[in-house]
Amino acid sequence: MFFLTQIISEDYFIMPKKILIMGLPGAGKTTLAKELISLIDAEWLNADQIRKESNDWDFSLEGRTRQAKRMRDKSDEILKKNKNVVVDFVCPTSKTRNEFNADFIIWVDTIEKSRFEDTNLIFESPKKFNLRVTSKNAEFWSKKAFSLIKEEKND
Repeated sequence: MFFLTQIISEDYFIMPKKILIMGLPGAGKTTLAKELISLIDAEWLNADQIRKESNDWDFSLEGRTRQAKRMRDKSDEILKKNKNVVVDFVCPTSKTRNEFNADFIIWVDTIEKSRFEDTNLIFESPKKFNLRVTSKNAEFWSKKAFSLIKEEKND
């Protein structure tokens, strides 16, 4: 198994990454996250689990921004431990994506609309992403994501 935090050579060290898997509810984010973390040495944060722990079910724009900040803060704590983190949540607007500040963005674009009309109305397709997932095949896409993440150089 290849660990993204391993030393490649004395001159090159791959820094841990904050990997965002975003998209509409029901698109396959959680399924993809489960596959991806099986390939890399990463901790996983799931938005539904974090909302449950925080007892915060507010899906207004303010609530979604608060959730993005909460996910960012929890992710940054994991990064401080020199660990990769895979985070799956809707992250529906450019504001929430900017607030989260991912190193690598995977857009799961497998459905046109979700069962939640309020989310459909505010969802903004991202202009910036590293990988666009266009079919529900988590095994294939997790390997593709892993390959792209592994190739990325430190900034």
